[in-house]
Amino acid sequence: MDTVPSLQSDAATCELANARLVLADRVTTGGLSMDRGRIVEINEGDAIPVGAVDCAGDIVMPGIVDIHTDHFEKHVFPRKHVRWDILAAALAHDAQVIGGGITTVFDSLCVGSAWTDLERHEILLPMIEALELAETRGMLRAEHLVHLRCEIIDPATPDLARRSIDRPIVRIASVMDHTPGDRQSRDVEAYIQRSMNQTGQTREHIEEKMRAIISASGPVADPVRREIVALVREHGLPLLSHDDTTRAHVEEAVRDGAKIAEFPTTLEAAQASRESGMIIVAGAPNYLRGGSQSGNVAVRDLLAEGLVDILASDYVPRAILDAVFRISDDPDIPADLPAAVAMAAARPAEATGLGDRGQIAVGQRADLLRVRRTDGHPVLRNAWRQGRRVA
Repeated sequence: MDTVPSLQSDAATCELANARLVLADRVTTGGLSMDRGRIVEINEGDAIPVGAVDCAGDIVMPGIVDIHTDHFEKHVFPRKHVRWDILAAALAHDAQVIGGGITTVFDSLCVGSAWTDLERHEILLPMIEALELAETRGMLRAEHLVHLRCEIIDPATPDLARRSIDRPIVRIASVMDHTPGDRQSRDVEAYIQRSMNQTGQTREHIEEKMRAIISASGPVADPVRREIVALVREHGLPLLSHDDTTRAHVEEAVRDGAKIAEFPTTLEAAQASRESGMIIVAGAPNYLRGGSQSGNVAVRDLLAEGLVDILASDYVPRAILDAVFRISDDPDIPADLPAAVAMAAARPAEATGLGDRGQIAVGQRADLLRVRRTDGHPVLRNAWRQGRRVA
């Protein structure tokens, strides 16, 4: 990638030409002009005006809007029990995000803990503060917003949420329940095996912890969920349901006011979400792997049924970019390149109230990617955020 200019410099006028522009309804040869952070003109044809950047036939598409990534925390804890400087972790995370073509990212930060990750209580506010500081100082390439992932089986969750939800950077919230035997972890045997592999602990130890979690979560989950739902409503944030598994889960989410179904774990839940008018988010890594790491429904099956509106990176920031192009090539999925790009850009932007981005159209923010396919792989050549080249 070319040298990145200062992120605090004013956005300059820039013109791109000889590109394959991914518009909302088609791919066309042409170019565009950016001025003061916006797209001001789109021209179809192969002309290359003097001073324009010759894209040499590369694809130019909207910057990706990622509604859910867990990756910031992985930089805070690069190894188990190793805690990194949080601002440095934010910058490392940002580099990986922009390298995956994500120009707007909702960092999904855990509010509360499912069981052993009690350090999440300590790092939530420092992570938010690091993002705020880095943005204020012009240190970030992508725009970072916060998605509060509220764990309802932790009694500390409501207080943690109240201490963070007022910040302007916080834009969406979800409710999640990681009780073994339910939702994402409904396959108890798979849960035990996964926990043994991750921790190195014996089956007996994992089973004892599992029984303790189930016992402790029973009296906590419902009242914590009610508190979080009320808090989210009070602040007017979009509410997401998480890992719905049954029709009853979806019905509960609808009663709570959730408009977005994040990672339904079964075909039944995805169908119920669609019938309820919810926007459905699916994990791009699941599609690329050919199935779920947890034994849940395969995203490819959901795509084939038209049950995916938004792709999220989940735990691999580059996954959305790769998935977009693979989906557009997949003969069993009714989505061409503009439709696949919409799942990565326009639809997540609209769902989260960011209607100023996500499409190549006059008046939209100039958040753009220049991509070249090499041996079938999308290679990011350049990225612009609000008209400034950041990669």
